[in-house]
Amino acid sequence: MSNQKKLLFLPGDGIGAEVMAQVKRVIDWMDQKRSVNFDIQEELIGGVAIDAKGVPLPEETLEAAKNSDAILMGAVGGPKWEKLPFEIQPERGLLGIRKELGLFANLRPALVFDALVGASSLKENIVKGLDIMIVRELTGGIYFGEPRGVDVNPDGSKTGYNTLTYSSSEVQRIGRVALDLAGKRNNKVCSVDKANVLETTVMWREEMEGLSPEYPNVELSHMYVDNAAMQLVRDPKQFDVVVTTNMFGDILSDCAAMLTGSLGMLPSASLGEVDSNGNRPALYEPVHGSAPDIAGKNLANPLATILSYSMLLRYSFDLVEDANLIENAVKEILSDGLRTGDIMEDGLTQVTTEQMGDAILEKLNVVAS
Repeated sequence: MSNQKKLLFLPGDGIGAEVMAQVKRVIDWMDQKRSVNFDIQEELIGGVAIDAKGVPLPEETLEAAKNSDAILMGAVGGPKWEKLPFEIQPERGLLGIRKELGLFANLRPALVFDALVGASSLKENIVKGLDIMIVRELTGGIYFGEPRGVDVNPDGSKTGYNTLTYSSSEVQRIGRVALDLAGKRNNKVCSVDKANVLETTVMWREEMEGLSPEYPNVELSHMYVDNAAMQLVRDPKQFDVVVTTNMFGDILSDCAAMLTGSLGMLPSASLGEVDSNGNRPALYEPVHGSAPDIAGKNLANPLATILSYSMLLRYSFDLVEDANLIENAVKEILSDGLRTGDIMEDGLTQVTTEQMGDAILEKLNVVAS
């Protein structure tokens, strides 16, 4: 791969810097052993940006994001900044990048590693082998629809309102992301809506049906969101790719995440439109938060961030073999019984953040030898 590819590092707050440091070690290894080279630039976002620049998304960070081929982020937020005005809290930095880059498709895999089956709250036969991809529309729907607000009525009571709105083009573009992904997986997409109640999702279902003939090898099904929530905990392996609205995706992706037993193991991707040159803005980040209670203590689990990097290789640069190397290394160290505190079980070996990074590199060296 050309060494002209630009990767933006945004460590952010809390444990972000620690887990991103372990990813940097993997990137250095890939550079030396696999000729996967990046021009890496690091900038501030979130609370650390507020402390240094007064805003959660400085102009230089946004400019670097717009000029990067992909972005890898750690985490943002923490109690230090919770009392700031809503518009300048750390999370506004992440939302700002999503908006400015048009990152409309959120990919949230829910993958259960065999070695971590026991960490799930569900029975082994229900979750063993689970591999779901939830595709959440990220920039539309009820979270962004207008009008919205809270009105004060003449009698002093209040009325709050939000608007659920989608256009055909918004549904079509997220639908195509899901259908394309399914074509590279198990050729099944379940579109989740509430078409028995909400007119907007009647239209959503119609638009998904309209796309289906373009993907003759992909089986398209539909499910109401309440049933989908139930099915995720009853029989989750029936799903391959799930595509849904912003709010439904927000809820269902967290539900699916907990099927795996630990948020500390889960990566994510947020993708934008492909431009005329074939480039697509993309941001990759672990699902876990900034965990300020363990920040700086060498206790954080770096695996979700390392797996986010493997997603970056897979989806932004089509480096499938290299992504597989990393994912297989993660599987093997888990099978060896190595665990950080968040996924620790009796009888296994607890390791630090750096020791987990050491183990990943050792496994990669074995593969490369």
